[in-house]
Amino acid sequence: MADALHAAWALASAVPVALLVDRLLGEPPARCHPVVWMGQTLQWAGDRVAPAVADAPQGRDLRAFGLAALAWCGLAAIVAAAAWALQWAVLRHVPAWGAALPLGLLLKPLLAWRMLRSEVLAVEAALAQSLDAGRERLSRLVSRDVAVLDAVQVRESAIESLAENLNDSVVAPLFWFALLGLPGAALYRFANTADAMWGYPGQRGGRWWQWAGKWAARADDLLSWLPARLTAALLWVLARSRLRPRAGWRLLAAEARRTPSPNSGWPMAAMALALGVRLGKPGTYVLNAAGRAAAPHDTHQAAHWASKAVAALVPLALVAIFSIANLR
Repeated sequence: MADALHAAWALASAVPVALLVDRLLGEPPARCHPVVWMGQTLQWAGDRVAPAVADAPQGRDLRAFGLAALAWCGLAAIVAAAAWALQWAVLRHVPAWGAALPLGLLLKPLLAWRMLRSEVLAVEAALAQSLDAGRERLSRLVSRDVAVLDAVQVRESAIESLAENLNDSVVAPLFWFALLGLPGAALYRFANTADAMWGYPGQRGGRWWQWAGKWAARADDLLSWLPARLTAALLWVLARSRLRPRAGWRLLAAEARRTPSPNSGWPMAAMALALGVRLGKPGTYVLNAAGRAAAPHDTHQAAHWASKAVAALVPLALVAIFSIANLR
């Protein structure tokens, strides 16, 4: 029990340390960023497991699916093992009162709130200059074709990206950190990065991902399922006073299901309802269709609600970490 409480104090203290480092310093340089290393390794592996578009077989490609699944599992095991070894070394050799700093520094690269907030607000600032500037800035955040978007749609896309990535870049890593420590956060970030690079239903980068990307996509769906709903719940609870009386959880769930993704619709729908605006992807879905068009102040309000959600995560993570420690 003493060892479990020692670890719990260190892990719990690492959460505010990581968020403070994120606020003060932002992202580490790319050359020493573990998520960048994950992306580079996935790029290397992807070029070997996914067939070239010209060589892609018709119908099911079980060979590409199997190779990609094995590669994903192998790389995920390496990531989790490395994170476990680092956490073990800190907890074993550093007293609880001093372990928070190294653990927080190790956790920080696995979450990215300051960069996300800055990039989304930069889209709004660019839109104030011109539509073309807003589109160009948005292209750093989303993969959709920004050239066809008008100003309101650019703003909608930025707010959607904020809500979706609030889960992917902050809530989900901290959720898995609270449950499984540094290995949990690292494994989630690996899965999310793999989905971003491999989880395409067609071609990307000259490779055919229809089957090679299925495992990565489903793994990310599984690991994001609970965190996405937690993100939506945080936004819904924090902004309840601004929601229409009928805007209960059932309405939120109904709106979330309008998107093709089993997870991303939840935080996006919660944000749309909290702001009272319409959000959508042209030709694919519309969330809160009865809402008004998003205005410039809505981007800043979205960042405000997201910031509140991040702050609310800290006590929730601490409760979860100590509750798990007491069960051991």
